[in-house]
Amino acid sequence: SVCLSLSVLAATCFVSALACLTSPSAVTEDGLISVQEALYGRKDREICSEDRPAYQLTNTDCSQVGTLDVIKRRCDGKKVCEFNTQILHTSDPCFGTFKYLDTTYNCVHGIHSITCEHSLAILKCGLVIHVQSANYGRHDQTTCSFNRPPPQLQNVRCSHPINKVAESCNGKNSCIIKASNSVFGDPCYGTFKYLEVSYTCDCK
Repeated sequence: SVCLSLSVLAATCFVSALACLTSPSAVTEDGLISVQEALYGRKDREICSEDRPAYQLTNTDCSQVGTLDVIKRRCDGKKVCEFNTQILHTSDPCFGTFKYLDTTYNCVHGIHSITCEHSLAILKCGLVIHVQSANYGRHDQTTCSFNRPPPQLQNVRCSHPINKVAESCNGKNSCIIKASNSVFGDPCYGTFKYLEVSYTCDCK
């Protein structure tokens, strides 16, 4: 059963790295990140305070709206997620205050599925499907590359996060969806794509 998860709290000043690891060199087969809370701002005077003048630490009621959505889009469903906090510098919730990112996430047992374009993705659970992340595109030249001409594999910056898999499959114990442009649109014309889905089997 998959009703338990490991909860982790991570605070960082500059670069954030979230990971579901059994050891520094071994990524668990079934550990997937599920971000629960995220704060970019300042809630106390101690975190990320080293060598900072007092005036940069005084405001402890500072938080940027939308941080949780940004981190969830970037990290949910992955085993490892690393990024610079500069991606959050879209606005300044408290000018003059030195800010940090405080993230709480669970490491949940999950399934990582890859389905080549034109094929059927079959998601199965003994319990209830909950899609953590889904992307239709291409991130490398080796996945789903058999018998494909090189021009169809060159674009590895083809990313199209999608909600349709979650809308179709969440709450079910099995789900079939086709990996095709007719279902998800064509994010990169001429590239042979694949559907990448991370999902958990939840208790309810």
